[in-house]
Amino acid sequence: MADLDAVRQRLLAMQEDLAKADEEARADRAPVELDQSSVGRLSRMDAMQMQAMAVAAQQRRRIERAMIEAALRRIEAGEYGYCVGCGEPIAPARLANSPAVPTCLECAKRK
Repeated sequence: MADLDAVRQRLLAMQEDLAKADEEARADRAPVELDQSSVGRLSRMDAMQMQAMAVAAQQRRRIERAMIEAALRRIEAGEYGYCVGCGEPIAPARLANSPAVPTCLECAKRK
């Protein structure tokens, strides 16, 4: 099992990066102005598409933050590194790649 303090620090750093990304993308999620005198129809459509992509990215970050918070709770509970589906250990390489992952590869394939 990996050093839990190092894993905790990595998860906290990931959380901080997600918060920064959310802050940087705040303007991209703002409502698109409908003033046709300053923005043409195609430009407005592009802006609306950019806004939709920014909202989708925010939702992905929200899900990732929830996974990180759950992983931090598993560390505190002494359950980190074990699959929440079957209880078997999660492969170290899988955890090294994604430390917030909650399931082993077999359980992930079943979903």
